Amino acid sequence: MTSGVAEHYAASGLIAAIRTGVEKLGKSTNTVTIDDLAPADEFHIGGRVASGALFDPLGFSGAMRILDVGCGLGGPARFVANRYGSRVTGIDLTAAYVEAGTELSRWVGLDDKVTLMQGSALSMPFTDGEFDAAYMLHVGMNIADKAALAREVSRVLRPGAVFAVYDVMQTGLGDLTFPVPWATTADQSAVATPERYRAALQDAGFKILGERNRRDFAVQFFADQRALLAAAGGPPPLGLHLLMGTTRAEKIANMAANISAGRIAPVEMIGRR
Repeated sequence: MTSGVAEHYAASGLIAAIRTGVEKLGKSTNTVTIDDLAPADEFHIGGRVASGALFDPLGFSGAMRILDVGCGLGGPARFVANRYGSRVTGIDLTAAYVEAGTELSRWVGLDDKVTLMQGSALSMPFTDGEFDAAYMLHVGMNIADKAALAREVSRVLRPGAVFAVYDVMQTGLGDLTFPVPWATTADQSAVATPERYRAALQDAGFKILGERNRRDFAVQFFADQRALLAAAGGPPPLGLHLLMGTTRAEKIANMAANISAGRIAPVEMIGRR
């Protein structure tokens, strides 16, 4: 599945497209902020609002080194670095995202606290117990071996560290309608139940501290986004259309429909090693 996932997310010209969006906002690469970039670099349901809701209770601080598993363009990593002062290392399979995200960190002056690198979450180039906490936002849907993923994250965390997951999970019966943001076809999708995540985390040595189904939040989020697009007559200068291109509307509509039908939902799950 790895090569198919990388191909699904592969994109070219990301920095040029984002720079154009920044200019349409009346800003430059010297004046753009992480809040300006958030509509384009927080690639998960609920964006920045969801990030804050997940991270704020976790006690992140400037003394911590935190791992972002599947960092994408690094929006959440920059948010964590800016809001809590933490040092964040992100790893992602898609080289184009890492390259663009590294440049974005330079634009907002956070390249001293945020490091992004290309690699697999199943075999990370980090030492045992290297990180004080970790999180994963909408990543597990592309990784079939949840047990191996949980073991690898556990390996690089120190004892007592928190691992926060915010993934789209299977919450009901029925086949998904594709394409969706994380998969063009069913063979690229590895959506699993909360029970499978829970078992994988527990087997890897995590104690489950909390779990929250965010279906209602997601339904409202998509309704709000549709209203904003209708009022504006199209997408904003900076948004996820820059990552998903011309298929964005179909992917988002299918995901929203799958959630409304009760087949899937975004779920938060917090574990402590």
